[in-house]
Amino acid sequence: MVPGEVSKLVPRNQALLLACIIGTSVIDSVLVGFDSSLMGSLNVMPSYTSYFTLTTTTKSLNTAISYMGGALMSLFAGPLVDWRGRKECIFWSALIALVGGVIQGAAQNIGMFIAGRFIVGFGLGLAQVSTPTLVAETAPVQWRGFALGLYYACWGIGTLLAAGVCYGVSISIACMVILLFVPESPRWLISRGRNEEALEILAIANAAGRTTDPVVLLQYKEISDTLQWEKERELSVAQALAQPNNRRRILITSTFSIMVMLPGTNIVTFYFGDMLSSAGISDPTTQLQINVILTSWTFVVAVIASLFTDKLGRKTLCALSLSTGVVALYILAGLTAVYGESTNNSGIYGTIAMIFIYNATYAWGITPLTVLYPPEVLSFDIRAVGMGIYTFTTKLCGLFVTMAVPFGLAAISWKVYIINASVDILMVAFVLVFWVETRGLTLEEVDRLFDGVKHSDVPDLEAIKGGNVSVDVDVLDGGAASVAKGGEVVAEVGKG
Repeated sequence: MVPGEVSKLVPRNQALLLACIIGTSVIDSVLVGFDSSLMGSLNVMPSYTSYFTLTTTTKSLNTAISYMGGALMSLFAGPLVDWRGRKECIFWSALIALVGGVIQGAAQNIGMFIAGRFIVGFGLGLAQVSTPTLVAETAPVQWRGFALGLYYACWGIGTLLAAGVCYGVSISIACMVILLFVPESPRWLISRGRNEEALEILAIANAAGRTTDPVVLLQYKEISDTLQWEKERELSVAQALAQPNNRRRILITSTFSIMVMLPGTNIVTFYFGDMLSSAGISDPTTQLQINVILTSWTFVVAVIASLFTDKLGRKTLCALSLSTGVVALYILAGLTAVYGESTNNSGIYGTIAMIFIYNATYAWGITPLTVLYPPEVLSFDIRAVGMGIYTFTTKLCGLFVTMAVPFGLAAISWKVYIINASVDILMVAFVLVFWVETRGLTLEEVDRLFDGVKHSDVPDLEAIKGGNVSVDVDVLDGGAASVAKGGEVVAEVGKG
């Protein structure tokens, strides 16, 4: 591709471009779900346990090792994504995951299996930094919630495909193919001086290719002004992270990892078989059948929830999801305590039903927010690095739950759910006190919530769309477009 030109493979149709952007989110989500849930399926298969002669410790290690790979990669992913671009890093993440998947599938011994899973985790760590960042920075504001909400909603498809390495390889290849039709982030392009490309992408994504559309010009100027302000500060990444407003951003995103990984959902994901055994269902075939039904149920709930992500604020959605999950976990603990060792079919079915209800409480709230809220909160100068920190803390939480939960379930069984639910109450309190509301705002408008001011003098996008501010557009090249309200010029929108 000639520098300064958007690839001819990138659709010029607004709907098709949006579909490709969403497709990137979906395929990456499927790949992550495939890897994570593959272990949930394997852990209930006697042939897997006997082939590798697994103990509780090695079983946990096999599950957790991909988190170690992801945690290691996340330390470097942020600077890499800023250096090479969001799109290129997604490609390399898919390639690395493909190599790891082949090694894992061809494993002849436990060492080879662990190595493959470590490499897969390495690739997924890069994907979980680069993909949400690209989608957040490229998707139109009104579709950002849906596009990123689908990221982990489609995690369930990966779960259903977690039956053989051929699917994992196919997913990686599909990710590479769809990247041919996806543009680079316009924000990253502007940061690299590739303004014409950025303007064209903004125009396709927001106004059917019209580069003089007021919405396009407004966002272009808003992004340019913000990046110019960040550049003029001349802060290193370390200095930027040390700013009080950015420390708050990092506090919110890194603690969100705990809400994503440790509210109880991963007990179901990785050790569903152990939970069913505690509930009185120990037949492996029955467990796998229930697991498929549960995954399908969770997928449907999550996809529907993604469609309605912008109906509730991010803060309200998270607090309600966690709160209903607390209730479900307490009831699940009680049912397991009473009926786990019994032959009462009604009680056992009630216990299983509560597992389904708990998954629904997570899927309708936390799942859409998982990679939606962090990139919204983070400003451009620390977005990639901040997503790296978020991914790192997420992987550490995943490592903790995969290594600690099996021992906890073995030692105190259903009491683990009581402990988990009690900790979740603290999470709800944190959300209510520290979170900010980002729904419906451009990424640059979110800066006002942390910095006290937006770093551009153009009106807010919602004011333009709502008709509160009229726009008189002049020729973009060689001039400026006047943004006026009642004839009074309030901002200049030019090439920046």
